[in-house]
Amino acid sequence: MAEVIATGDRLATVFGGSGFVGRYIVRAYARAGWRVRAAVRRPDLAGFLATYGGVGQVQAVQANVRFPASVEAAVEGAEVVVNASGVKRETGRQSFGAVHASGSEAIARAAKAAGARALVHISGLGADSASANGYIASKGQGEDAARAAFPEATILRPSVVFGPEDEFFNRFADLARFLPILPAFAGGNSKLQPVYVGDIAQAAAKALDGELKPGVYELGGPEVMTLAEAMALALRIAERPRHIAPLSLGLSRLMARGTEMASTLSLGLFPQMLTTTRDQIDLLAVDNVVSGPANAEGRTFAGLGLTPRGAEAILPLYLLRYRKTGQFEPNRFA
Repeated sequence: MAEVIATGDRLATVFGGSGFVGRYIVRAYARAGWRVRAAVRRPDLAGFLATYGGVGQVQAVQANVRFPASVEAAVEGAEVVVNASGVKRETGRQSFGAVHASGSEAIARAAKAAGARALVHISGLGADSASANGYIASKGQGEDAARAAFPEATILRPSVVFGPEDEFFNRFADLARFLPILPAFAGGNSKLQPVYVGDIAQAAAKALDGELKPGVYELGGPEVMTLAEAMALALRIAERPRHIAPLSLGLSRLMARGTEMASTLSLGLFPQMLTTTRDQIDLLAVDNVVSGPANAEGRTFAGLGLTPRGAEAILPLYLLRYRKTGQFEPNRFA
């Protein structure tokens, strides 16, 4: 564990602190010496966060963005507030609108009322409140709500996020264990700029010392690749050569509809690995890369003085478990 630098009793609240991105932000803040309050729906499942800092430095508290009172309690006394909450699939009352839009508004309002110095809002490239896609629209609405309630908010828009717990590269490598052919949804030609989750956390950590200025930052890794190329990269590192078959957008949405129905009819017992939503297909149908204006204006990692790490450097650290003999291949170290 990195050395912790004491900064007194300064407090940051991270909503969605036990999630994929949130847990890395919690760790980065703890390593910077801050007290961290991880606001999560199920604190009983977030005990692992306590190991990210010293005794009592990281505390998981119950908060649900659908209930403003719990949000207000979670931000009390916080100097920095981070909204890393989100859902990839709608389940029950956890809808895109409730979490991404209304929830973001509740967090921003509470942060402003509590006197927080900074609000960091984790969104995504392509967020657009006018989109016909429910997920993309809710992300845009969340950004609008955050800025309206907290004008000094900083928006971080990452491209496809990868890391040990991701549902992107892991999924391709996992599927390759069972399938001889992997479908490349929406033709597989959309461009992506995969970004390492740890680098997003480092960008969010800039808020601790005031280096993260208000505005919208677009965060992408050093490599631009198509979806099919990303799949091929995962298969190569996992040493699972498979044929990649491009599927049209129409067939991709039809397949996604089928898996959605299977998941619903089986009450969630249908394998998550095989489940794809139509919202996810729509996301894969368009390019997801840092824009020209963001690059020109320095609203990127470079503008923050950070150098993002590439997929080639990180993927072997966690995809090797999908190799037939893992890291124990006899000639691997010859």
